[in-house]
Amino acid sequence: MNKKTVSKVNLFFSGLVSRMEENRDFFTDITINFKSGTKIFPAKISYDGYVTFDYQAVKRQVQTGELWDILSDELLKYDEAQIIYSERGARIVVEASDKKVNMRHEDTAAQVNKTSVVQTGREYVVNPALAKDLLTEIGILAQNGKIKNDKIRKYNQIDYFVELMKGVLKEIGERDEYVILDAACGKSYLSFVLNFYMREILKKKCHFIGVDYSPVVIDASKRMSKNLGYNNMEFIRADLTEYTPSARPDIVVSLHACDTATDMALSLGIRSKSRAIVSVPCCHKDILKQYSYEPFEAITKHGILKARLADTLTDGIRAAYLESVGYKVSMIEYISPLETPKNIMIRAVYTGNRNEKSAKDYENLKQVLNVKPAVERFSEGKQL
Repeated sequence: MNKKTVSKVNLFFSGLVSRMEENRDFFTDITINFKSGTKIFPAKISYDGYVTFDYQAVKRQVQTGELWDILSDELLKYDEAQIIYSERGARIVVEASDKKVNMRHEDTAAQVNKTSVVQTGREYVVNPALAKDLLTEIGILAQNGKIKNDKIRKYNQIDYFVELMKGVLKEIGERDEYVILDAACGKSYLSFVLNFYMREILKKKCHFIGVDYSPVVIDASKRMSKNLGYNNMEFIRADLTEYTPSARPDIVVSLHACDTATDMALSLGIRSKSRAIVSVPCCHKDILKQYSYEPFEAITKHGILKARLADTLTDGIRAAYLESVGYKVSMIEYISPLETPKNIMIRAVYTGNRNEKSAKDYENLKQVLNVKPAVERFSEGKQL
């Protein structure tokens, strides 16, 4: 290639390098295919704490500013070149010869047949055909590319949860980067799938924080994020009642945190003034052990009925408390009860305005039922 062509390539390449630096959490690599006649000589630029240039079986660490000097010298030796910039969810291809230099953007998700895997009669938001590497890594997919039989219900629940997040994102508005905190994250299935959806489907910048008290699940989540190259994730072992995020989260999520762990998650969102809180509660034992209501004794003397009523009372009390401290709350049945009976989703978006009626209703419920709800107990800690 002549110097004029190489100069044109420089305009595109400098933009790619700037994008690499800006999107390091999502950057995969830059592949360069130098062409001479029918022969191709590949090179690769990668980043793992430092920039590496891999060419002709030699790897060397370089400064970002050195990349163009290296590349321009090589381009002059060849007839053509193809530069492929890859990051999660997108590719940019620059093709150069003395005849023309052009650039095109490719959506990697759009190139996959989205209906190639239909296993349960519904089209997934995060389709296994798009997210094969992710779902295999977290143990949802078998080696044959199909969802494991014992994971179908779990994946349906996660996928429905993710589908409903689009509305929540719209409500809190556009952000330069969304910070998502997964409280009582467990194996972090939700965080990984939501991360994929937000970055590779919606093309949004996002950072995920998973918090759990178990060192086993935290270590496992760290390994999986490293294996996947999901550099926009961190996992922290901490007690939810003592943990305080370093910055205000945009969304606190929690899926099936058991009993008062749901209250811990809600309270963490309240204390940190999260712009939204989305939770699917699990077991409800705290209010069950406390509440009594004389007019209902003919009903609550039956243990199974008292337990079912406690489920409704618990989530209703949680909603009233969230409203009282400034959240707009909606409750939906987010998935079929055939998938799981624990299928109520609490969606709360921060308004900043206390709802005095809800505050009175909440105090009245406490008095009438003779309870001190966990969501209030855990919310009395330090706030951002």
